[in-house]
Amino acid sequence: MIRMLLFFACIFAQDISVQNFRTEQKEYPRVKNAYQEKEMLIKQSLKQANLPYPPNEIYIRIFKTEQVLELWVRNQVSDTFQIFKEYKICASSGELGPKRREGDRQVPEGFYWVDKFIPMSNFHLALQINYPNKSDSILGMNGKLGGKICIHGDCVTIGCIPITDDCIKEVYLMAIEAKSSGQERIPVHIFPAKYKNGMQAVQRFEKNKRLNDFWLNLKVGYDYFEKYKCLPKISVKKNGIYQYGT
Repeated sequence: MIRMLLFFACIFAQDISVQNFRTEQKEYPRVKNAYQEKEMLIKQSLKQANLPYPPNEIYIRIFKTEQVLELWVRNQVSDTFQIFKEYKICASSGELGPKRREGDRQVPEGFYWVDKFIPMSNFHLALQINYPNKSDSILGMNGKLGGKICIHGDCVTIGCIPITDDCIKEVYLMAIEAKSSGQERIPVHIFPAKYKNGMQAVQRFEKNKRLNDFWLNLKVGYDYFEKYKCLPKISVKKNGIYQYGT
């Protein structure tokens, strides 16, 4: 009986914490403004797509060659993801290929998630991803990998993903609502290009076996999502290579 009471108390505390997150975020002027400007528009767009508001789960997919950020939504874990909207990436730095050291100006490539909400960013609003992840730590330069890689507003970057102040309002709001609906981790997957028709842009690197092997490893995760419209379970081997499960 005591264990059961503790279990329900824990669930209740988690629900309160999640609800408080939305409330706390909306105390920031930029977040409050984003809700005032964008919430009704997002509700209408989701309704037209037969998607829920607030979203139960979102997924962010980014393509460097096409300079596009895709925002996907699904109702529950048993459903497949549906595309909600695409946002143009308005500035870029570095070249194709993963980020392997601090100061290389590269945008990371690989499988990440949002690990920090920044409502008072220097670039309006920002969602920080968990770069460097385990794969980056193994394959990158030890101790000198850099960090603080974000999806943010404005149109400047030295390794981040900028999508303008107007667009980040929508993505940030959707991320708040997904987290407030119980999504613990919002996945952010970053690819060099769309593998179906965009890989011509990377052919100039075809003699770089290490880079091509890395891209082929990422392609397995890309192909899985393209086929099933749900995400594979992703882990990292001791050599830094991603492995996939269902």
